[in-house]
Formats: sequence, structure tokens, C-alpha cells
Amino acid sequence: MALAETITGADRAPALRFPRATWPTLGRWVSPLVLLLLWELGVRSGLIPPRVLAAPSDVLATMWAMTISGELPSNVAVSLGRAAAGLAIGLTFGVILGLTAGLTKTGEAAIDPLMQIKRTIPSLALAPLFIVWFGIGETPKIVLIAIATVFPVYLNTFAGVRGVDKRLVEAARSLGLKGPSLIFHVILPGALPSFFVGLRYAIGISILVLVVAEQINAQAGIGQLINAARDFMRTDIIVVCLIVYALLGLAGDAFVRALERRALAWRPSFVEG
Repeated sequence: MALAETITGADRAPALRFPRATWPTLGRWVSPLVLLLLWELGVRSGLIPPRVLAAPSDVLATMWAMTISGELPSNVAVSLGRAAAGLAIGLTFGVILGLTAGLTKTGEAAIDPLMQIKRTIPSLALAPLFIVWFGIGETPKIVLIAIATVFPVYLNTFAGVRGVDKRLVEAARSLGLKGPSLIFHVILPGALPSFFVGLRYAIGISILVLVVAEQINAQAGIGQLINAARDFMRTDIIVVCLIVYALLGLAGDAFVRALERRALAWRPSFVEG
């Protein structure tokens, strides 16, 4: 009997096994695909009127047509330029203010109260004031993004500088490092992890504020496409623009994560297993 069972077991085909990590990865796609399927069926069956929400297949067809015609890439470039300009300004001021407040008590006393006041004022509430000051051109859009992104960069840079291990600073001073050398070789590398957290937040905020900023009399950009599509009740174009906003945010976050892996390769947590 044992011999027969051994022969039968040897002839049996091996079971198909997937790595343990495969099922969770595949499972994450189930609910989005089900949602898209229900969405498509809802529109095709008439439960969801096309003027309320276009079908996913129509959205993809519209995106392809807008891409081929060049309409979508040109407007995405305009929006990306606005977000990048505002983010660059906010990033510059956030790092400068964060370092100044983090390195000295005097700087903290002078800067932090003003930044905390700024934090309690919603950035989007400043839009009417910026329109009065700067008009309805590109300036209020860029300034609005810059104002919104400066605080997360400032706060995380400040926290990173203050979070540097004092023993490392004392050891560096004992080796003769001081002033700019101490800041460049010890404090800044120690503050980088927190800085990258602030940068990731700032990129997400820049895209969110861009959505609102482009409603201010935009002549080009994704916001202009949304406004035109709203007037003609083109929900397919509106969904395409929303997808583009999401892709811009994801691409920005992926870029920062890649930059973070390279810049922080010296940290044990960034060693690939």
C-alpha cells in the first residue's frame, strides 16, 4: 500500500503555486476593476445618464483623441509649469525659513509665530485677495501654490534640523567642524529624511491648489479644459482632466521617492533586501 501511494504521489502533477506576495498584489486590483465594470454597465444600461457621468470606455477614447490632437499635452504642459513654478518658490522659502528657525532660537522666535499664523489661514481663502493684488493672470495662480506649499516644507525642515542627534553635533565639533561645515556635513544630512516628507506633502498640495487656482480665468491648462467641458456638459473631458491631475500627483510622489532612495542610500532602512 505504501509503495502504491508513493507511485501515485510521484505521478501526480505538481500543484501550481504563486508566491505569497502575488495574491495581495493582484487582490488590490480587484475592487478598482469591479468598480470600473459596474460603472461601464451602469452607463450602458441607462442607469447612469451620459450627461451625468461618461462611461470609462468613452473617457479612454476621449483621452486618446485629445492626446493625438495635441490638445491634452499642450494644456498639461501649461498646468505643470504653473505647479512647478509655485512649488519651486514655496520650496525655496520653506527651506530657508526652516533652516533659519531650526538653527537658532532667535530665528525661531522671529519666524515660527508668523508661520503658525499662516498655517491657521486657509491658503485658498487668499485667492480673492491675490486677484485684487495681482489681477487674473498667471501671478495669482503661482503665488497661491507657493503660499500653500511653503508651510509643509518649512515645518518638516525645521523638525528635521531640531531632530538631529546632539551627540553627532558634539562629535563633529570635537573634530573641528563648525559654522557652515557643521551645517553642510552634519545637520543637513540629518534633516534630509524630514525634508523629503515635507516635499512629498508639498507636491500633493501643489496639485490640489492647482485645481482651484486654474479656475481663476485660466486661458490654458487643465482647468481651462474643465471649465469649457462644464459649459458643454462634456463629462468625459472632465473625467479625463481629473485623471490627469491624479497622474501628475502620483508622478511627482514617485519622483520624490526615487530621489529619496538615492539621497538616503546610507540609511539602513533604505538598503534593499
